[in-house]
Amino acid sequence: MDIREAIRNHGDVAMAITKRILQHDEAKGSNVVISPLSIYVLLSLVAAGSKGRPLDQLLSFLKSNSIDNLNAFASHIIDKVFADASSCGGPRLAFVNGVWIDQSLSLKSSFQQVVDKYYKAELRQVDFLTKANEVISEVNSWVEKNTYGLIREILPAGSVGSSTQLILANALYFKAAWQQAFDASITMKRDFYLIDGSSVKAPFMSGEKDQYVAVFDGFKVLALPYSQGPDPRRFSMYFFLPDRKDGLASLIEKLDSEPGFIDRHIPCKKQELGGFLIPKFKISFGIEVSDVLKKLGLVLPFTEGGLLGMVESPVAQNLSVSNIFHKAFIEVDEEGTKAAASSAVTVGIVSLPLNRIDFIANRPFLYLIREDKSGTLLFIGQVLNPLVD
Repeated sequence: MDIREAIRNHGDVAMAITKRILQHDEAKGSNVVISPLSIYVLLSLVAAGSKGRPLDQLLSFLKSNSIDNLNAFASHIIDKVFADASSCGGPRLAFVNGVWIDQSLSLKSSFQQVVDKYYKAELRQVDFLTKANEVISEVNSWVEKNTYGLIREILPAGSVGSSTQLILANALYFKAAWQQAFDASITMKRDFYLIDGSSVKAPFMSGEKDQYVAVFDGFKVLALPYSQGPDPRRFSMYFFLPDRKDGLASLIEKLDSEPGFIDRHIPCKKQELGGFLIPKFKISFGIEVSDVLKKLGLVLPFTEGGLLGMVESPVAQNLSVSNIFHKAFIEVDEEGTKAAASSAVTVGIVSLPLNRIDFIANRPFLYLIREDKSGTLLFIGQVLNPLVD
């Protein structure tokens, strides 16, 4: 498998999911953080246990030609992209998967092998019939532990019941210091302009004027590298800043307008800036993404009993995806970034020439965290008001 091609395909799917989530009623007017990567890997695991038309639709949606390629991509993400580097001065990273299956069932051996080998998922047998609330608590505690307390609940009350047969979940964690830390003593409050034309006083960080910035038609892009130590990977945070105060919606359209858009708009050299200001912000965001995925054309896994490859039981012919819950967190300050995400599936029966420029992020903008050597997108979101958690 060409891993770079798989990562490019994931990037295109990630932007499609991001655009739809940002347009969803739950995201309109809100600060947002999501990890399309978390959703993608979980859907890959669903695909590994699917057959027939639902599998075909999953492969098409995920832009992959086989389950083997999806499994190899997931394995690469877990083993390579999210390998922890904190012991050598790089980012603290984690990506874990879990499977909870009803005690009356067992996984098919072929699916069990995939779960173990590629997704390295913990498998637990539980009692959905009489202890559904306890299972919710168990999954939520697992997520809290594996996101170092940043996400405390992925499954809401009532999301699991006696008809639930299986839960698939993942949790990912990222904590990194800036390569060039901001001086907290010069952080000061300045105007941040909201979409409605009003403004709020928000704390803005400032730093050295030489920064990786690129200027394009209608927007600028800033790259802030994280400290890596000797790690060969390169993680960075990117800020996509529209020129106009009300330009975020059209910028998001551009990002989803053509394959590989982000890769072609990455700053590659430093510019001396006239002004440089970035707001501090902290965001928590959660959404049930089934409706988003259905609007993107992924319908059959929710409506047909195509999860025939998961369990050893006649009940397999009636299994379909019930819900997909997603939650993420990010905090950006003078020292660096903390971010985490979790997704859970419940399965039930049923550039221009550059002169000296400014980069003043005092209006709504899009941001993302990326591993630059591979091009893998870890987190994406928007900031509409940095004062709102």
